Amino acid sequence: MLIEQRTYTLQPGAMPRFLAAYESLGFAAHRDIYERLVGYFVSETGTLNQIVHIWAFDSFEDRNARRDRLQRDPRWQQYMEQVKGLVVQQESRLLRPTGWSPAVPKLNETPR
Repeated sequence: MLIEQRTYTLQPGAMPRFLAAYESLGFAAHRDIYERLVGYFVSETGTLNQIVHIWAFDSFEDRNARRDRLQRDPRWQQYMEQVKGLVVQQESRLLRPTGWSPAVPKLNETPR
């Protein structure tokens, strides 16, 4: 199991435009290809203008294969055009759960 935590810091005032583009264009492609969304969040305190999303993968190789597919998807490419210039910084962390960590949803498992 591998978890990716990705954080985007946006231009001040860009949050509504970014989220609207993601919801209407990017999310379907992301969800269809990555499949296991753990959570999608916006910052309320600390560093503002941030979006954090967390996805689960079977392995590093699984993540890389899905990422390659996502980059080729026309829906994703259209979304990327819409948000170009809105992100000022991004950070990606790959995390391994401990043996006693709560379970992360499995492929095709419906969240409760």
